Amino acid sequence: MSERNQYIEKAKAKIDQWNAEIDKMKAQVDEAEADAKIEAQKQLDAARAQRDEAEAKLKELREAGDDAWDDMKAGFDKAWDSISGAFDSAMARFK
Repeated sequence: MSERNQYIEKAKAKIDQWNAEIDKMKAQVDEAEADAKIEAQKQLDAARAQRDEAEAKLKELREAGDDAWDDMKAGFDKAWDSISGAFDSAMARFK
C-alpha cells in the first residue's frame, strides 16, 4: 500500500472512531433532562460539524492529483490538527 493510501486510511479510521463517539453522545443526549439536553445537543452538533469538515478535507485529499499530493498533504495536516483539537474539545465539554 502506498504512503498516500496509508495516510488516507489512517484519517478514515479516525473519522470512523469519531462517528462511534458521536453515536454514543447521541444516546446520552436522548436520555438527558431538558436543560442538559440543550447543552448536550450543542456539543453533539459541534462534534458533527468537526467530523463533517474532516470528511470534506479527506475527500479533497483523495481527489488530489499526484503532483498536488505533497501540497495537499501539508494543508490537510494543518487542517486536521485544528479539526481534531476542536472535536476533542467538544467531546471533553460533553463528558
